[in-house]
Amino acid sequence: MKRLWLIVLMLAPLAVLAQQVLVSGTVVDDKSGNPLRQVSVSAGRVSVVTNEDGVFALKLEKQPSAIKVSHVGYKTRQVKLSQENTQGLKVRLVPTTIQLREIVVRTANPRELVDIAISKIPENYSKVPELLKAFYRETAMKRKHYIYVAEGVEDMYKTPYTRSVHRDRVSIVKGRRLLSQKQGDTLGVKVLGGPVLPVQLDVVKNHDILLNKEELDGYKFSMDIPEYINDRLQYVVRIEPGVVKDYALFNGRFYIDSERLAFTRIELELDMTDKEKATNRMLVKKPFGVKFKPRELSCVIDYRYEDGVSRISYLSNIFRFNCDWKKRLLATSFTATCEMVVTDSQSQDVQPIANRSSFDSKDAYYDKVEYFMDPEYWSQYNIIEPSESLDKAIRKLVSKYRRN
Repeated sequence: MKRLWLIVLMLAPLAVLAQQVLVSGTVVDDKSGNPLRQVSVSAGRVSVVTNEDGVFALKLEKQPSAIKVSHVGYKTRQVKLSQENTQGLKVRLVPTTIQLREIVVRTANPRELVDIAISKIPENYSKVPELLKAFYRETAMKRKHYIYVAEGVEDMYKTPYTRSVHRDRVSIVKGRRLLSQKQGDTLGVKVLGGPVLPVQLDVVKNHDILLNKEELDGYKFSMDIPEYINDRLQYVVRIEPGVVKDYALFNGRFYIDSERLAFTRIELELDMTDKEKATNRMLVKKPFGVKFKPRELSCVIDYRYEDGVSRISYLSNIFRFNCDWKKRLLATSFTATCEMVVTDSQSQDVQPIANRSSFDSKDAYYDKVEYFMDPEYWSQYNIIEPSESLDKAIRKLVSKYRRN
């Protein structure tokens, strides 16, 4: 598997379009009332996801008659709108129930099911070049405190899914960053990720990551309990390491549309059984004298079915690790996250992004964008709304920056 790298405290971009109508609210579980994160909220091709507090804000050029709200394991809702009812919405999602006796799996062999889904990639995903708008945010936390926030709007050019990702490109439309001014908060550790993450971690297109025979032969496959996504039944195939290799493998799940046999969602979590192998998979470079102890590397990639085509719609990547310094008694925990949502897509009259304008996988996002303080920075763009805790952290970091 190829590895992509990024500096933990250097992040990537996000995306949105200038729009006029605001549709906002909170999505919660119907029974418990608890907020639901990573819920897709869309109107046609324009979409966002909810944050950790279940909050969303969708900015549109004109008011739609309804928005679609969907989440894995829940019934999809069409929420009708009126001119007086577009903000402060409270959307309750009802969990789906699966009648196992009614489900007919096309093959009893889960590996064969995955192989069939791979063979159908050319017909299930885009056959033409597309230009996607994406909003991307990365954060870094030291223990429970945010020490870095970076985010941006990016254009993402993608060639047809019959081709590799080598000619796919990313360019920054607008970006900003904020770094803690406290000495000792910055940690120059390089791990998997980067501004081109939405290109490189498009697992369905980038077969070097996982969906190739050599990689898949290292796993055991089993059928898991089916789920519904966007009111479409999904076969769920679980994978776990099946052989011992000289690098760490993943545990994960493939969600495969039962009718189209298209990958809808892929969840991966690095096997931490061998800490040395996990470290080699996660870590590229660390400061001298620092001991790196991996705790978690997990990612989620979602694909949304719209207009007869599946395309990447959401990506989340989480790193957790501890660092020990010589002569210190206690280890310090760090969490680095990146999250991307595709907010719009264009399939007509699409032109490639020029190499001179594109972001290279070796580029540091931190060096490409500037410090920010403007509270209206994203006023005309669709973004993943900052959670309450992140919003407070941003205000705190801004305050410290001004004092310094």
